[in-house]
Amino acid sequence: MSFSTTEPPFRFRQGTRPLLVSMPHVGTHVPPALAARFTDEARHVPDTDWHLEQLYGFADALGASVLVATHSRYVIDLNRPPDGASLYPGQNVTGLCPVDTFDETPLYRDPADQPGDAETAARRDAIWHPYHAKLAEELARIKAQHGIAMLWDAHSIRSVLPRFFEGKLPDLNLGTGKGTSCDPALAQALLAIAKEATGYTSVLNGRFTGGYITRHHGRPHEGQHAVQLEMTQSSYMQEALPFDYLPAAAAGVQPHLQRMLQAVLDFAETRR
Repeated sequence: MSFSTTEPPFRFRQGTRPLLVSMPHVGTHVPPALAARFTDEARHVPDTDWHLEQLYGFADALGASVLVATHSRYVIDLNRPPDGASLYPGQNVTGLCPVDTFDETPLYRDPADQPGDAETAARRDAIWHPYHAKLAEELARIKAQHGIAMLWDAHSIRSVLPRFFEGKLPDLNLGTGKGTSCDPALAQALLAIAKEATGYTSVLNGRFTGGYITRHHGRPHEGQHAVQLEMTQSSYMQEALPFDYLPAAAAGVQPHLQRMLQAVLDFAETRR
């Protein structure tokens, strides 16, 4: 199978402060030729990190740069290593070019339509590499300008997903690569904000410790700090079709997200 796309791999807005917000799983675009191979369910791209650009709408006012994926994670997962190695060895995970949904239903109507090595490489060249090149380029620019670079990798997921975890997931899941991707003092400051968020549960380095982006780009010893936040979608949206944004629910969690991003910026100011 061949692969091509006419959609740019990302949208980007450059800010003025030492913070980049990355949204690698918000994309919904599937090129028509690929969508034709998908099941009806897969065409709805249910495992999208829906509405995060709207939820984090305050990021621009904070002066953050914002990098937003355009293609669905079903095309290629930007938060996986380029070789497709598992981020959580021994646990059930989805791959670089997934073949099933989070509910373990097939993406492809015909198993013969699943991508081979050549198509995977073409998707990687068209989407994965440009996104990561822009991410690295912007972090380098930020560090050169400010002397420090902060990366916030924004994610969301259904609150109940037996494939990946038991019971209901905590609402605010902070990941720092088990302490390797950012200064411990920053991680504790963020956890304190999450713990103070009345009505929301939280954890640091629980089931989700940060994906490839956090682990690869978080280099605190070089003045580059990365944090992932995996949120429950029930905190701000409808978790089933039609996946509507719920403004009243979103308004409840947004102030806590804003406090966290402000804490990241405050940390950067003290370390410049």
